Amino acid sequence: MGLNDQMSPQEWWRHAVTYQVYPRSFADGNGDGVGDLPGITSRLPYLADLGVDAIWISPFYTSPQADHGYDVADYCDIDPLFGSLDDADALIARAHELGLKVIVDLVPNHTSSEHEWFQAALAAGPGSPERDRYIFRDAKPDGSLPNNWMSVFGGPAWTQAPDGQYYLHLFDSSQPDLNWRNPEVGDMFVEVLRFWLDRGVDGFRVDVAHGLFKEESLRDQVVEAGKTASSDARDAADVPMVERTVRDEPMWDQPEVHDVYRRWHEVLAKYDGDRMFVAEAWTQTPESMAAYIRPGEFSQAFNFAWLLAGWSAEEFAAVITGTMDAVGLVGGSPTWVLSNHDVVRHVTRYGGGAVGLARAKAATLTMLALPGSAYLYQGEELGLPEVDVADEDRQDPFFIRTGEGGRDGCRVPIPWSGTAAPYGFGPGTGQPWLPQPADWAPITVEAETGDDSSTLEFYRAALAVRRTFAATAGDDVEVLDLGADVVAFRRGPVTAVLNCGATPVPLPEGRVLIASGPVDGTLPADTAVWLG
Repeated sequence: MGLNDQMSPQEWWRHAVTYQVYPRSFADGNGDGVGDLPGITSRLPYLADLGVDAIWISPFYTSPQADHGYDVADYCDIDPLFGSLDDADALIARAHELGLKVIVDLVPNHTSSEHEWFQAALAAGPGSPERDRYIFRDAKPDGSLPNNWMSVFGGPAWTQAPDGQYYLHLFDSSQPDLNWRNPEVGDMFVEVLRFWLDRGVDGFRVDVAHGLFKEESLRDQVVEAGKTASSDARDAADVPMVERTVRDEPMWDQPEVHDVYRRWHEVLAKYDGDRMFVAEAWTQTPESMAAYIRPGEFSQAFNFAWLLAGWSAEEFAAVITGTMDAVGLVGGSPTWVLSNHDVVRHVTRYGGGAVGLARAKAATLTMLALPGSAYLYQGEELGLPEVDVADEDRQDPFFIRTGEGGRDGCRVPIPWSGTAAPYGFGPGTGQPWLPQPADWAPITVEAETGDDSSTLEFYRAALAVRRTFAATAGDDVEVLDLGADVVAFRRGPVTAVLNCGATPVPLPEGRVLIASGPVDGTLPADTAVWLG
């Protein structure tokens, strides 16, 4: 069966809950302080018991690890840090035994600077076929950079090669962007897809899916007066969603990318078992996001509008209606996500402490009631907050390039058991690759298991209830007006209500199926409930 052109409610991914595994930080099988594939395999029964349907594993390919695997040197082998191809095969087989689908990460926008293609490009020089696989340009006549584009990781998006030409990297300088106008690039990635499909993976999460093609002229980005050039759609995250405007982005979301995904769709459609792919596409509007899931393209695209929304009933409601309207135009399937390896954990985004945790659970419960699929990030089921990693321990290239922020705080290895680091993360002793806080003993998997008041048991209960209606409740959502501070909607037999306000609100009629906190006739602040 094909993908979107013959969509059926029975396709596993349409209503799946997928759990993101960040390999370095999930489970360490050999005690070196870094997570690996055997560690993941050993913890798969935990994920099956949690109640998820699939796992998405961030990159584990051969890599110098300048960006922790998103700088790929060989797409068809495993970095020794994480194990071997045999370990990957064992992981896939064990996951399938447990009823879990396996989605792997694909990084097609750029390679590592250590990839054999880039090394050949540097050696071959300007004008060569090898150099044409990447985006090399001469300086402008005045000696300035080829254009004003900025790296997502800070600083200019151009680095000078030894012979004087510049190469484009929208991320780190060790991640040169590929030239997707060269047919060799597309052919190579089709072979990569087949390599992993033949090994049994069920799908791909496509990194920077809105990248790949840039405007052919490589013109300067038009920048609003008083501002600097930017190449990251997430820079708008601090602007309320209802106030955002479309920016000039000649480096993102070009129409040619869709030709790539139509070709990939044809590759996946030749394999049995409803193979799928999901786009990481930081597009600017729900409509532009929906373009990626038109018939014959992606199965799904991450809906970052939900993640970027503030703690606001108005914003949440706008995301729900905007998303459903947009995917409805193309007959697509929506996705919902609150955290991943690139953003501040939502417990902390929503205020931190008890308030942040209450809001995080409430937003998660609301998300899980919506049609389509949900993506969870490892450790959120424990209520993990963002960690304030000391500067001397940070390893994110964004921090290394800018001296600011970075993503290490959401990537600290998760705690499994015990009262001190490494909290059962692996057989070793002491701190893992990123230090764990000293106060995590109460929020390990071991400590939360069996505690009905814990975040872990809340997630298990919510996922169990969700299974009773997710595939049968339909995709229609009726938004209800229960007040300015309340998000409420009805989907089939379930009514979901979220109170974003500061005071309790009356509950509609119905039997409580599950709530994110205590409810008794009214719905307290920062709480959500499902009614049946």
